[in-house]
Order: sequence, then C-alpha cells, then structure tokens
Amino acid sequence: MDKNLIQRTLSGIVYVAIIILCTTPFGAKLINSISPDLVKQEYLYYGLITLLLAIGSWECFKIMKFGDGYERWVVLPLIIIIFYIFSKRYFHFDFFFDFRISEILALLLILIAMVTLFKYPNELYYDSGKLIFTVIYVALPFSFALGLPKFSRFDDRFSLEVLFLFFLIWSSDTFAYLTGKFFGKHKMAPKISPKKTWEGYIGGVVLTLILSYFIEHYQPDLRGNWIIVGFLVAAFAPAGDLVESQLKRNFGVKDSGNIIPGHGGVLDRLDSFLICVPVVYLYFILEKFI
Repeated sequence: MDKNLIQRTLSGIVYVAIIILCTTPFGAKLINSISPDLVKQEYLYYGLITLLLAIGSWECFKIMKFGDGYERWVVLPLIIIIFYIFSKRYFHFDFFFDFRISEILALLLILIAMVTLFKYPNELYYDSGKLIFTVIYVALPFSFALGLPKFSRFDDRFSLEVLFLFFLIWSSDTFAYLTGKFFGKHKMAPKISPKKTWEGYIGGVVLTLILSYFIEHYQPDLRGNWIIVGFLVAAFAPAGDLVESQLKRNFGVKDSGNIIPGHGGVLDRLDSFLICVPVVYLYFILEKFI
C-alpha cells in the first residue's frame, strides 16, 4: 500500500479525533474518567482554538514573508490582544446575550480583506498590508469561533454547533471533490484552483443540504436552522479554499505548513473553516431578530 496514503489516513484520523474530542462533551468525560474533575469541556475547546490560532498565525506570517520593519514585531501582539478580548467574552458567557456593532464592523473587515486579496493583491506586498491581512484573516475567524458553542457553568452541557459545522464543511469538500472528479467539466477558477469545477460545487451544495436536513431534524437543540447553515457552508466553504489558494499563489507557496503529515498545514485544513465561521456567526446574530 502507498506509504503516503497510509500517512494521510492516519494523520486524518488523528485530526478528526482531536476535533471530535474538543468540540463535544466526550473529550472532558474521557479525561475525567481517568482523573475526576480534571478539565471542563469549554477549556478543551478553548485550548483547541488557541492552538489552531497560534499555528495558523505562524503559517500566515511565513507565507506573507514579512520584511524587517516594525510590522513583523507587532503582528503577534495585535493577534493576542484581539483574541484576549474575545476570550474574556467567552469565559463571561457574553457571546450569548449581547449584540455589538463592533462585531459587524469586524465581520466587514473580513470581507474587505478578501476583496483586497483578489482585487488589489499588490497592497499585500507592503508590510503594512501584510500586517492588516494576517490579523484579520487569522485572528478574527478563530476569535468568532469562540462564540459558536453554548455551555453552562452549572453542569456539563456543551452544545455541538462547532462539531456539526466541521461535519458540514467536510461533507462539502468531500462531495464537491467526488462530484467534480467524476462529472466535472467546467472550471470554476482555473487560475487559482484548477481542480475546482462548477459541477463539483453544485454536488457539494446538494449533498451538504441533505446532510444539514438530517442535522436539523435530529438535533433540534442547536442554535438556528441548520438547513440554512448547511446552505451557507456549501456556498462559502469553496470560497475559503479559493482565498487560501489565492494567498499562496500570490506569494509562491505550495502548502501553508506540514504539521499534519500528508495534509499540509493548519491553514490548508481550515481554509473553509476560516470563512464559514464568520458567516455562520453572523447568521446566529441575525436569526435572533427574525
């Protein structure tokens, strides 16, 4: 058997297992079965997001090839400050009862950064542009990810929004790949991602919507309507892949890293997650007012 296939399979299994253990109550239950009351699930999830943020920030820093100016020294402190602000809200349960204009402005910044990447890429060759893009592209999505699950300080409840978001993203990527492989003829963005086709995109949308229907039907306690969430994921997950592909293409990089053997770096694995999280978070805000 191909050694690369074995490597990809094993690392993929480990990656999925870590995601499941850190985004569901099973992780804390497993650890606490060994040593009672050692950890709460919200700390496992926070640790996962913090680790992914740290690695993703380093990968983006390397991709963008900062110069010797002051920007290379302030990018990390800015990321830490932003994540700290969101972390305070996370541990004070402030995501679930408050609405802030600053959230909308932060979401708009993500949109502006994406437009800049595709329409005005020359701006990212300046260290100031690299600084702003890195902070927005990495720090804000991971920070918003803290606002997706619900948990209680009084019991072991930890909601499963993030787990099912990962499931939908994986289904979108997998079904789009398979549909495109067997039926794809019309390229979506040949210069950015040559393997992506419109047929694959449609296949990803249809099959992800089917999965989201079952999630909505069998998981009624989740926030929002998951058929809508499924549509948003199917629509925007491919955009996440195109964003990272365009970023790597602009700076002549093949992979963001090699921390996941056979799969590349954190940004390679979470490119769709980085775009879907702000979109789903915005939906969760808006659905309160509908």
